[in-house]
Amino acid sequence: MIASISGIVKLLRINTMVVEVGGVGMLVHVSPRLSANQTVGRSVSLHTVLVVREDALTLYGFETPDARDLFEILQTVTGIGPRVAQSALTVYDVPELVSAIKSENSSILEKIPGLGKKGAQRLVLELKEKLGAFVSAQSPVVGAWREQLNSALVGLGYSLRQSEERIEMVAAQFGSASEIPIAELLRAALSTGPSR
Repeated sequence: MIASISGIVKLLRINTMVVEVGGVGMLVHVSPRLSANQTVGRSVSLHTVLVVREDALTLYGFETPDARDLFEILQTVTGIGPRVAQSALTVYDVPELVSAIKSENSSILEKIPGLGKKGAQRLVLELKEKLGAFVSAQSPVVGAWREQLNSALVGLGYSLRQSEERIEMVAAQFGSASEIPIAELLRAALSTGPSR
């Protein structure tokens, strides 16, 4: 198993990057948030998981060992593969996701692309007891800033899809953003991305 790689970023895409390691370019699937924080020509160190399928070997990269470990645990749930697991870690950071699972907050988990209502319930059922090693963040409400920002953008006339795009841009810029005032997040959302 390839547990980590370090090298120079040679190519960046929205959810992949090529990292040159010892003269070999390795294609690594990453979250858009992680990709947005990288620069071509700079060195990067990633914690990785190699997913082996009969028709492909796919390398997934993460900033922290906790994100990598949670990615692997998520895939133990029936019906969740690498793409949905990576989507979960794109939408929420590790403490938010662990907190949502431990508190059985299915409505938060349903927002993960490819999961749905039944998938969210199954995720809670199968993982609630397995996440003892992860410490939940002490945030007051998991993902509350996302819901507030979504309500504000929709109230200003943005479609749900446009609102989600803006929220992802804000998440890429500020990370979990739970400590930042909603007014500042709204200003950032309105000033970034394509126009309506």
